[in-house]
Amino acid sequence: MEVDKIAILALSLSVSLSAMGLAILIGLPLGASLTVFNFPSRHPLIVMVNALLGLPPVVIGLALYLTLSHAGPLGELRLLFTPGGMVLAQAVLAVPIVAALVHRAVADLWAVYGGALQTDGATPLRSIPTLLAMGRNHILTAGLAGFGRTISEVGAILMVGGNFAP
Repeated sequence: MEVDKIAILALSLSVSLSAMGLAILIGLPLGASLTVFNFPSRHPLIVMVNALLGLPPVVIGLALYLTLSHAGPLGELRLLFTPGGMVLAQAVLAVPIVAALVHRAVADLWAVYGGALQTDGATPLRSIPTLLAMGRNHILTAGLAGFGRTISEVGAILMVGGNFAP
């Protein structure tokens, strides 16, 4: 019985850490890119990322359930009721948090240092690593906030991960 508790804890922690890593891999460049690049749909995309912060987890869970179910468009991946599906659900919930916090941190730095970086010849793409390095404390906060969302999430996990196979 004690081994079961440790296995459950290990699975929960590994799923949440994996989801946090995936959210950082997606949210970090997304948040920074929303700051330094100018493109036509940039402002609506920023609004959408911020709006997704308040999306209920059960809505995400239901959408992923329908997408990952056998009849869904990604049903062939067989991720429903697997740890991979749980990682995906948690990552989808954490990406808006990471992207929004990174966007805010990089926007402040870009406003102060963007002109100097461009004067020195840095393109927006080459400016991103410098801005992320300067904002590393804010980036750490974004990662921790993403981890907080993943480790505390229950609604989407119950729908996508479940406790039984169909």
